[in-house]
This record gives sequence, structure tokens and C-alpha cells, in this order.
Amino acid sequence: MDERERFDARVTAVVRRYGWFVQYVLGDTCSSTTCGCSRTGVPAYAYSIGLFGLGHPELVVFGLPPDTAGGVINALGRRVRAGGILIPGEVLTFDEWAHRVRPEALPDAGELALGAHRYYRREVPLLQLSYDDRAGRFPWEPDHAAPHLQPRPGTFRPPGPTS
Repeated sequence: MDERERFDARVTAVVRRYGWFVQYVLGDTCSSTTCGCSRTGVPAYAYSIGLFGLGHPELVVFGLPPDTAGGVINALGRRVRAGGILIPGEVLTFDEWAHRVRPEALPDAGELALGAHRYYRREVPLLQLSYDDRAGRFPWEPDHAAPHLQPRPGTFRPPGPTS
């Protein structure tokens, strides 16, 4: 069994047990505006694999550390598993996280969630979870603290393989 087959088997086992899997994709965007580092500006992101099997679009969130991204997706996955439907434009709150989230339709899932597409052997729909900053502003609003961490739906393209 090669590495991809082992990964696919792990995803399948987790989806069967919990209902979904959270895939985290490393980025290289610095969250500080004053670090002086030479990052290329690719934000990290996480997405679900398995919610489509529950009759719901998969979820993707950008610019959060792994534990936070997984916590957000897991909290919303539990809502979906309990029969909830996340509607684009609705504002969601959490008991365990101070930020608000707004699901947005993602017009082109493309290569963003390859693991989910491979799992279902087709391109599946995605909702992008946009969250507010500490001042309560969403990334499309003026003076948002870090809009570079949350590309607008349909504008992000993962980098290709390095040569």
C-alpha cells in the first residue's frame, strides 16, 4: 500500500467513525504585519471531507492555526450531523470561540479540496467560512485586521508543485 492509499484508508476510517475528516493544508503567510519576513502569501487552510455524504457542502476556512480551524469545522460538522444546514450569508456564533463566522458559496472548488474530491470521486461543493476580526469586522469590510489571511471566495488558487 503506497502513501496515498494509506492516507485514503485513514480518511475513510475517520469519516466512518465521526462523520467527517478535517484536512489541514500548510501555508506560508505570516500573521504579523511587522515581521519583515519574505513569505509568498499563501494562507494555510483546512477543509472537511465527509459532510457531502451527509447531504451538505464541505467546509473550508483560511488563515487559522490547525487546532482552531479543526475546532471550527468540527463544531459546524456537529451542527450538520444534528440536521442543521449552513446557509450562505447567515452569521454563526460559537460558545467556545469569540468570533463570528459567515458561510459563503465558493463558486469554483477547483484544486482547493483535492482530498474531498478524491474521496467522492467527483468535485464536491464547498462553503468558505469567513470569520470576523477582534473588532467584529469581516474580511470584506474596511479596516479588517488581516484580509490577506482570508482570500475572497473563488480568488484563491493553491500553488502548483514545486520543481
